[in-house]
Amino acid sequence: MATEIKKYHVLFYGSPAGYQTNRAQIALYDGNDQTVAYLRFNDPGMFFENDSQSDGRIKMHLPSAMFENVLDVLRNEKPVYIYFAQGRGFLSTSKEPVGEDEE
Repeated sequence: MATEIKKYHVLFYGSPAGYQTNRAQIALYDGNDQTVAYLRFNDPGMFFENDSQSDGRIKMHLPSAMFENVLDVLRNEKPVYIYFAQGRGFLSTSKEPVGEDEE
């Protein structure tokens, strides 16, 4: 089941090793301000964990090179959804007409 994202929070980790194998994290929240997912970003050469879901929260792991693209989607698209299927996290938009201007 997909959950619509209403808010997000960005966190960057310092030091050469980052934090818990991650360089940055974006937490995603639903309409009730409940955390529904953590998008975790890893630099090349860092250990990548598998995506997972527990206690209703998704942990999705992506390369750091995708950070700006993900942030762009969160800033400029609406609605945005997160869901977990086949052992992977998925971040998506809904169908939109080609050439539609964003508000």
